[in-house]
Amino acid sequence: MIKKLLFVTTILLAVTVCLMAADASGKWTFEQQGRGGTMQVTLNLKIDGASLTGTLSQPGRDGNAMETAISDGKVDGNNISFAVKREFNGNSFVTTYKGTLDGDSLKIEISRPGRDGNTRTTNAVAKRATT
Repeated sequence: MIKKLLFVTTILLAVTVCLMAADASGKWTFEQQGRGGTMQVTLNLKIDGASLTGTLSQPGRDGNAMETAISDGKVDGNNISFAVKREFNGNSFVTTYKGTLDGDSLKIEISRPGRDGNTRTTNAVAKRATT
């Protein structure tokens, strides 16, 4: 009897933990330093199980928004990760994003190739957009 009760309790706890995993789906914004100063970046994320898709949008050199699809998106509890692949002047490069969801905040670590060939890492905190 005690084994059955323990088994049922364990199953209920596991289901509760799965249901409590926060959902990062939706629109997020954060500020990032660029060559021309601070720019606003927008993430539109969609989660389906352990898969993450969506877009990243930021101002381009001409002032118009550049929207790029994210790839390799993954979800593991409150942790997300994805990549953004871009091309510029015939060169392609990949920026990786790793984030931890905490309510309406998403702490993000951004890693991109630097001009010297070394990886540059910066941090940002995205906020869930209300509009």
